[in-house]
Amino acid sequence: MDTPITLDNGIRGKVLRIPTANPTGFHQAISEPQAMSPAQIFGNLFLPRGGGPWPVVIVVPGSLGVAPSHVAKAAYLTQAQIAACVIDPFDARGVTSTVANQAQYSFAASAWDVLATAERLAARSDIDQARIGAQGHSRGGSAILSAACMARLVKSGGAQPLVGVYAAYPWCGQQFKRPEVGRAIVRSVIGDRDEWCLPQQVQGHMQAIRLCGGKASCRIFSGAHHSFDRDTAIELIADASVAPDAPTTYIAEDGALIDPWTGRADPMLSERDLMIRSFRAGYGHRGARIGSADDQAKHFHDDMMDFWTAVMSGPQPP
Repeated sequence: MDTPITLDNGIRGKVLRIPTANPTGFHQAISEPQAMSPAQIFGNLFLPRGGGPWPVVIVVPGSLGVAPSHVAKAAYLTQAQIAACVIDPFDARGVTSTVANQAQYSFAASAWDVLATAERLAARSDIDQARIGAQGHSRGGSAILSAACMARLVKSGGAQPLVGVYAAYPWCGQQFKRPEVGRAIVRSVIGDRDEWCLPQQVQGHMQAIRLCGGKASCRIFSGAHHSFDRDTAIELIADASVAPDAPTTYIAEDGALIDPWTGRADPMLSERDLMIRSFRAGYGHRGARIGSADDQAKHFHDDMMDFWTAVMSGPQPP
C-alpha cells in the first residue's frame, strides 16, 4: 500500500504516510500514551472527481490484510462523492496475516491506527473534518468500534471524533464496558453462519451502545458466512484460530482489561493472556469459512451505501 492504486473507475489513489503507534494494550493507549512505541503505516486516499472538501470513510481490513474487496469499497464510495482511505496496518509492521495468531500486535494498536488516520485526514484541506467515518472488516470492525469509544478517553487529547462507523462482521469478544461513541452513528452487519465471530456478541454490543445513549443498529444476514462481501466462493481457511464462544472481555475506562473469570480490572492483564486462557478452557479451534453465495455481496454493498449516503448527507453538528 506504499504505492498508488488505481480503481476500476479510473480514480488513482494518493499514498499517505500515517504516523501511528504500537501500544501494548488499551491501558497503555489510554492511560500511558507517552509510553507507546511509534509506528508508521500507509494508506491510499481516493478522492472523487471535482472539488472538495470531501466526506471520507477510512476502510480497515481484517486478519487477511488488504484484499481486492476492500479496495473495491473505495470505488463504491467515490462514485457516491465520498472519499475513501484504505489503510494497510500489516505491511509496515512486517505482518502478512493474523488469522493464525491475533497477538502479533495488539487490538489497541488496530484502534489507534484508526484514530491516527482520522487525525491525518482531518489536517487536509480537501477533507471535511466534520465528516470522517470508518468502515472495518472483521478485526478491522473491532478496531473501528474501539476507536469510536477511545476518542473521548485518550489522555493525549485531540482525537478526531468519527461521524459514522460501519462494522462488518466484527469480533466483539473484547469491548468497552461503557461504549460511549459520541456523535457517531454505528451499524454492524454479520451473517448468521459466521464461524469467526458470534452474532449474539455483536447484537449485545450494539444494544450496549444504545443503552449508553448512542445510535446503533445491527443487521444479521441469513445464510451468510464471514466476509460475505468478498464476492468469492466460500472457502475454508484451515489455519484460522478462532474462539467465537469464549467469554466477552470488557475494557475499563482507563483501558485495563477486566478478567472474565474474576471480574477484576487488571492493567497488567494482556490480550494474549486472555486468548491463551480461552483456548485452554476449550473455546478455541482451527478452521473457519469465508466467502459469498448467491447475491450476498450485492446485498452487503446495498446496505453499506444506504448507510454511508445517509450518514454523510445528513445534518452535521457545528
